[in-house]
Amino acid sequence: MERPFSLLIKPVSADCNLNCQYCFYLEKQKIYPQSRRHRMSEQVLERLVQSYMSTSQPLYSFTWQGGEPTLAGTSFFERVISLQQKYGGDGAVVGNGLQTNATLIDEEMARLLAQYNFLVGCSLDGPPALHDRFRKTIDNKSTHARVIQGIELLENHHVECNILILVSKANVNAAKQVYQYLVNRGHNYHQYIPCVEINQKGEPEPYAINGEEWGKFLSELFHAWYPRDVRKVSVRLFDAIVEKKVSGSSTMCTMDENCCQYFVVEYNGDVYPCDFYVDHSNKLGNVLTDSWRDLGKKAGYRQFGLEKKNVHGECTSCEYLSLCQGDCPKHRTANLSVLCEGWKKFYLQTNSAFEELAGKFNPKPSEAVKNSVQEISRKHKRLGRNNPCLCGSGLKYKKCCAKK
Repeated sequence: MERPFSLLIKPVSADCNLNCQYCFYLEKQKIYPQSRRHRMSEQVLERLVQSYMSTSQPLYSFTWQGGEPTLAGTSFFERVISLQQKYGGDGAVVGNGLQTNATLIDEEMARLLAQYNFLVGCSLDGPPALHDRFRKTIDNKSTHARVIQGIELLENHHVECNILILVSKANVNAAKQVYQYLVNRGHNYHQYIPCVEINQKGEPEPYAINGEEWGKFLSELFHAWYPRDVRKVSVRLFDAIVEKKVSGSSTMCTMDENCCQYFVVEYNGDVYPCDFYVDHSNKLGNVLTDSWRDLGKKAGYRQFGLEKKNVHGECTSCEYLSLCQGDCPKHRTANLSVLCEGWKKFYLQTNSAFEELAGKFNPKPSEAVKNSVQEISRKHKRLGRNNPCLCGSGLKYKKCCAKK
C-alpha cells in the first residue's frame, strides 16, 4: 500500500437492537440472507488482526461499528485486545474506536473500554424530543434515556467519548439548541453528520435534509461555537477545516480528493471500499483469502478512489473546492452534491474566521519536538488523543505529534 489505511469493522454486520428510521445500514442484512444473526468468527477476527498488523502503519486504527457492535459482547473485545497484543510488533501503536448507540453499555464493557483507551463515539441527536423522533427501539419506544444512561456509565469510567449527531429533519432547525444541550451536559467533542438519503425514485427520504437546511444549520452552529468555545469545544468539521488551512492535510475523507481512505470489513471477512457502498458490485475480496496489498491494488478499489475527482463542472471554478472536494460521492446527483448550496453559503459566511483561526496555529513541529512529545506520551499513558498536543501547535494530539 502506498498510503496508510485504517479499518472500519462490522463485527455484527447490520444487526442492531434499535430500529432508527434513518439508518442506512440496516438494509445491508439483505446482502447476507443466509443467517438472521451475524457474528464475526474467531477465524475471521484473528486473520483480520494478524494480517493488518503485519502491514506497516504509523497507527493501526481499528474502528468497530455496526449495526450495533456491542452486540458482539465484552468477551469479543477482550479477544480483540488479546490478538492485538499477540500480533503487535515492538513500538506498534494501536488505536481502537467504537461507534455505538450506547444503550447496551454495562459496567463490564465500560471498564474494558477504559482500561484499553478506546475512543467511543456515542449517537445522541440532542434533547429527548429531537433525539427520539427517529431513534426508536424495535418496538417503537424512545431511546434517549437509555443512551444517556450508557454515556454516563462511560463517563464514570473516564472513557474518552465523542458525540455523533445525525442532522436530520428532526433537528436541522435547532443547531444552537442541540449544541448548547450537549455543551451543558459536558460533551465537548462533537461530530455532526448530514442525513442525505435518496430513495429508488431519486427523491429525498422524509427524514433527509437539503442544501439550504444544511447551510443554515452549519452557520448557526458555527456562531454558537465561535469565538467563545473555540478552545473549549471540538467540532470535528471545524477542526478539519482549520487543519486543512494550516497543513493542507485532510482529516475527513469527504475533504480528500481520493476516497481510498479505509477498508470496510464485514462480519464474514468480506472487504468493501466504504460502508456507504457495501453491496455485491463493490466487494473487493475477503480477509481469509486476500492480502491487504492485493486488495489495495484491485482495479475496483483504485477506480472507486479516483471517482472522487469526477466532480460537476460548477465545482472546478468554485473557490471552496479545496475544502469540499465535491463532497461525499454518496451525496451527489449528476456529480453535484445535493448539499452544494448549503456548503457555499456556510463557507461564504465563515471562511474569513477560519483563516483567522488558522493563522493562530503554530507551524508543524520539528522531528525533535515530535520525538519529545512521543516520549512523554509513552510515559504518561493517560495523555488522550483528544487532548491539546504538548508541542504547542494548538491541534489535538491525535492530529499532530501522534501522527509521527
